[in-house]
Formats: sequence, C-alpha cells, structure tokens
Amino acid sequence: MPTSSASASTTESTKSPSGGVQSLERAFDLLERMADVGGEVGLSELSASSGLPLPTIHRLMRTLVVCGYVRQQPNRRYALGPRLIRLGESASRLLGTWARPYLARLVEETGETANMALLDGDEIVYVAQVPSKHSMRMFTEVGRRVLPHSTGVGKALLADFPADEVRALLARTGMPAATDKTITTPDGFLAALDDVRTLGYAVDDNEQEIGVRCLAVSVPNSPTAAAISISGPAGRVTETATERIVPVLQQVAVELSEALASSVAGS
Repeated sequence: MPTSSASASTTESTKSPSGGVQSLERAFDLLERMADVGGEVGLSELSASSGLPLPTIHRLMRTLVVCGYVRQQPNRRYALGPRLIRLGESASRLLGTWARPYLARLVEETGETANMALLDGDEIVYVAQVPSKHSMRMFTEVGRRVLPHSTGVGKALLADFPADEVRALLARTGMPAATDKTITTPDGFLAALDDVRTLGYAVDDNEQEIGVRCLAVSVPNSPTAAAISISGPAGRVTETATERIVPVLQQVAVELSEALASSVAGS
C-alpha cells in the first residue's frame, strides 16, 4: 500500500459520514479542543483527546499554521493564531445582527432596553442592543467590555460553569466594586450563581450602576456562551415587573437558540 503524504492527504479529504470533508471537520475539531483548554496545547494532548494519530494531527496543524489560524510556540506547543481574531469579531457582529429582531421583541413586550452579551475570555462583551422607547432608558455601548461579577449577563453565563473554573476566573480578573452593591468575594458570587440555577434567571441589582436593575438569562445551546438581558431604572424593573418580564426573557432565549441552531444546520 502506498504511504506517501499525497495518499494520506487524499484519504483525509474524503467525505465524512455527515457528508462534509473529513479533514475540515477534523481541523475545526482540533481548533475547538485547543480553545477548550485555554488556547495552547501539545500534539500528544490533542492526540489523546481526539483519538487521531499523531501524523494526522501534525499534518492538520501544519496546514493551520501556514494559514495563520494556529502558531507554533518556541516550546513546540501550538497556540490559536491571530487570524482567528478577525473571524471571531466578524462572527460576533453577525450574531448580534441575528439577535436584533429578538431583542426588539423584548423591548416591545417589556418596555426596557434589551442586550445580548458573550463571554469572551474572562470578560463580558456586549454585541447587540435595542434601546427602550422610554425617555429614561439604559444605554450600553455595543462592544463594551465588563467583568462578569458585577453584571446579570455575567452571572447568567457563568451559572453552569464548575465552581473551580469560576474561582479561577475571578482570581484572574479580581472583583473590583463598581458600586457599594457589587459582590466582591468569590463565595458571595458562587452563592449568587446558586440563586441563578434555582430561579432560572440572573439579577444585577444596582451592582454595575446605582439606580439600574438588570434581568438576564443564558441562550441555551448557543454555539458560543451567550446571554440576553433587559435593563432599566430600578423604579420600573421592580419585583412585580420581574414576574412579568422573566417568562418573556426565557421564551425569547429559547426562540433565539432555535434560530441559531437552524442557521448552523442550514449552513
């Protein structure tokens, strides 16, 4: 049997059971595995987690390095490359565009400003917003980055993370107080995440900005960790209003999740 690299390449480019190109599926799987472990990994680790033989992984990684999507470090380990940043930024903008009709519905049904945010590394980044029609309304600039511990979307996004990962994130970012209501201890934040899991939604009660309350839920099964929220003056986003708003938030999150899933399946 021939064992040339050309033959191996042809084999790797055959169709997969899903109907796609096997080498592409494998390459993207390796990129996601790298992201799952922090963005840097060795070939043997990738082989162990993926089940692929080392020669196959080496060929795929070499191609990704040439394309700029992976780079090889001086220690011979591989790291995610800078060209992925442009793809990620464009994808984030598109995700925000897809979400806008759902955020607009939130505004119509709740009367408050609606936002969508992603977890990007250790930070929360807002990728879309539809403002309330009230003269007194909340405004968060799209592209703004904040720390998770003082936001409703941050709590919603981190609620399903293991406690040790949450503690590690908080240790990296610190927990500065944005207001005197901000949670500033890991134990306090983990207790708040327990509340999110029990209630099914997260609350920012004057923790990021005095006078502002925010209600947030995660978008289930999103291709990247995402949450949607409404924010408004504390005098309007009351406990009574919360009972009315939360079911709308949860329903819109499910519908947005289904729309994102169908767009991925149809691509």
